[in-house]
Amino acid sequence: MSAVSVRSFNRTLLLACTPFLGMLIWMIVENVRIELPENAFPRHATVPSDPSATTASVLDHLNEAEGIAKWTGKSIQKQLSIYKKTNADMNKIASIASTQAARPYQIYDRRITNKLGKPAATIQSDKLQAQLFYLGTQNFRSYALKIKLKQDDAMKLVLGNDVQGGSETTLAAVNRYKAAVGVNAGGFADSRGKRYPLSTTVVDGDYIGGFQASIKDLFFVGLNEDNQLIGGKFSSKSQLDALNPKYGASFVPVLLQNGRKTEIPSKWQTSPKRAPRTVIANYKDDQILFLVVDGYNEKGSSGATLAEMQILLQRYGALDGYNLDGGGSTSLVFNGRVINNPSDGQLRKLPTNFLFFK
Repeated sequence: MSAVSVRSFNRTLLLACTPFLGMLIWMIVENVRIELPENAFPRHATVPSDPSATTASVLDHLNEAEGIAKWTGKSIQKQLSIYKKTNADMNKIASIASTQAARPYQIYDRRITNKLGKPAATIQSDKLQAQLFYLGTQNFRSYALKIKLKQDDAMKLVLGNDVQGGSETTLAAVNRYKAAVGVNAGGFADSRGKRYPLSTTVVDGDYIGGFQASIKDLFFVGLNEDNQLIGGKFSSKSQLDALNPKYGASFVPVLLQNGRKTEIPSKWQTSPKRAPRTVIANYKDDQILFLVVDGYNEKGSSGATLAEMQILLQRYGALDGYNLDGGGSTSLVFNGRVINNPSDGQLRKLPTNFLFFK
């Protein structure tokens, strides 16, 4: 752009701004003020507050909340009271139901106990109830032992000194194991100075010397894992295993099955005719009954016959009955004391004994 053009542009610009510059100079000289109206900048409206009104409102809310809390508390207390009453009623009903359910067993137990007579001694604990009776039989002195097992570890069958071929008296076994009651168990056979259990014997679920099938008049009798008496003749191990035997021994013969007498083989009717006896049986409620009879010797002139033992079993309401080893082996220990009169003049050392714990 040339110098002439620049001068011409500046002159034009000056002429355009002259009116504005003149007006500005006039306003300064005349002290002209520009004021904006009051509503040019709008303000938020404020309402003066009343502290007493605010406090009253808060108190109203607090009172309302307190009323709700009281109502809720009363409701909870009422529900809790209903729950406690309902729970107490349910416990009462359960107790009554339990008592009613137990009544048939109590009536049954009273019935069989009355047949035996009045207990001469009783051992009562969490594990068992053992009752000793002196029976009023005419031809021989006899005893009954009724046992109710309450726990799995309330009884066991033990080997003499806990070894195969060992032997000890029932009293020695009772003392060694600190048992409350002891009764002789199965038969035995002597060999080379040792005394071995006869046929199938089970201790803690193990077969001592293996399983032996029942032959002739031999039977197995013992208890299963539910403390129920099991017994009879078994031709195979699987047949006995099906009953879950925990303890048991063998002897001859079976005396009672389902409350009925079994036929006694002629051999055992006279060999010997009379003798000290030990019999094990059960009741319908799974209580165990032992019958023990004294005799002066094993010559057949004293003691009881097996037929008489059958009569006693039926008289006392037994279900199944099995003849255990008798004669000089018959032993009954109750609360640390020998109850019967051993025909040998002293207790015989045996390979197996039933023990019961309180």
